[in-house]
Amino acid sequence: MRNDADVLVIGGGHNGLVCAAYLAGAGLKVTVLERRALVGGAAVTEEFHPGFRNSVASYTVSLLNPRVIRELRLAEHGLRVVERPYSNFLPLPDGDAFRLGGTHGQAEVARWSTRDAERLPQYYGMLDRVVQVLRVLMDRTPPNISDRFVFADWLASYAVAKQLRHLDMRGRRDLLDLFTRSAGELLDHWFEGEPLKAALGWDSVVGNFASPYTAGSAYVLLHHVFGETNGKPGVWGHAIGGMGAITQAMRAECESRGVRIETDAAVAQVLVADGKAVGVALEDGREFRAPVVTSNLNPKLLYTKLVAPTHLDDDTRERIARHRNGSGTFRMNVALSELPDFSAAPGTQLQPHHQSGILVGHSLHYFENAYFDAKSKAHNAGWSRRPIVELVISSTLDDTLAPPGQHVASLFCQHVHPEVDGGWDAHRDTVAKLMIDTVDAVAPNFARSVLGHEALSPLDLERRFGLVGGDIFHGALGLDQMFSARPLLGQGSYRGALRGLYLCGSGSHPGGGVTGLPGRNAAREILKDLGRRLPG
Repeated sequence: MRNDADVLVIGGGHNGLVCAAYLAGAGLKVTVLERRALVGGAAVTEEFHPGFRNSVASYTVSLLNPRVIRELRLAEHGLRVVERPYSNFLPLPDGDAFRLGGTHGQAEVARWSTRDAERLPQYYGMLDRVVQVLRVLMDRTPPNISDRFVFADWLASYAVAKQLRHLDMRGRRDLLDLFTRSAGELLDHWFEGEPLKAALGWDSVVGNFASPYTAGSAYVLLHHVFGETNGKPGVWGHAIGGMGAITQAMRAECESRGVRIETDAAVAQVLVADGKAVGVALEDGREFRAPVVTSNLNPKLLYTKLVAPTHLDDDTRERIARHRNGSGTFRMNVALSELPDFSAAPGTQLQPHHQSGILVGHSLHYFENAYFDAKSKAHNAGWSRRPIVELVISSTLDDTLAPPGQHVASLFCQHVHPEVDGGWDAHRDTVAKLMIDTVDAVAPNFARSVLGHEALSPLDLERRFGLVGGDIFHGALGLDQMFSARPLLGQGSYRGALRGLYLCGSGSHPGGGVTGLPGRNAAREILKDLGRRLPG
């Protein structure tokens, strides 16, 4: 039977595009099939209100791997990332404000605790030592352990052991703490000032429907500090033109390498013959054939919707059915007539704090209460009455997104339950108002400055971007779903449940975030199986 390509890529999200580009660079004929009218997955820029564009889902840059940027020539294709003046601005209940990053270092921390100011460089040093080792492992293929996997097995594997030689015993103990303990326990050990712990601990609840005191949440914190912006480790930035600038640059490189990209091409089924993936059937009736099929989708979506149950063994079907998804995220894009006028930092004229990550949530206990309030569903259908909101006003760094004198803001909100009583369509507007009111409580002009907004519940994120349960990581970042066990034991090496089927999305190692690493790593393994080498 005639093949339409050497490789079919299901899903044109950023990892699908990365995988396609590397495969095409090695001389393969590659076709990307994207359900929506534009590629990019959750890393896209779209108009959400007349005259206002924003990064509608993923909204900030740090984790994108420098090697991917360089090898896929993203800068040559127009990608430019600018840095925030500092990391975080936290308006506090007493009317004060806490700033972290940039010029706001130990002196700012010392306003709450001189001890914390002395320990902060040591904390950053500890993270940096661990991150330097783990950063190398992020672009390695985990050992494909299929039975009796435990964390110790991964630590004992050859690739990991080689890297651990660079850590002394203290560093190895720090590594174990970061993988197994809660972020709250870790931060309470290091610091005493609540604003500092909140600023650092925010990373542990981003996309993680859990308390900062949930065991394993320290790894979620660690996962967010792997990145860099313009060569500066741990710095977060903004892509000019929004996150879509990243994926449009990736598309340009794909096309320069001969990749065929089909949009409005929703895949309905993976075609299987004799236990091997041989192609796909689209919802419009078209079929594409290839000896290799790789999926950029959430593995749960792939195995429950696109692969017929008869092609999976009983254990795979049962385990993928309970694969943990759901990040507790409610995402909003807001058009503003003016900048927020914070009680703790008055004025609607542009100031550095407007260009930082603005966090409404002043302590780890506030974060914990938000989680339990949403989880319990005791008071309502399933959302926190005092949610955590990170506000990023992208237009303060990028004037291409809004009309002159006006602004766009991203509201990244935690915690809401992935499933609510009565369904999310019945409650979306109520929760959207709550999120706006939460910001208005610290910036009293915010609600009246809203010209329009787009609200995306967990269900909306699933419908629009394929994020099952609204899970921004394509599966929870727990030790039972990481490294060789991501998404399942036996599939940690990017090879799926069927011969000829590969996984290249965030549901595989090293996990979520706009990194490009799952796509690059998967391409390397596909090429290895085909007797070729990764270009670049």
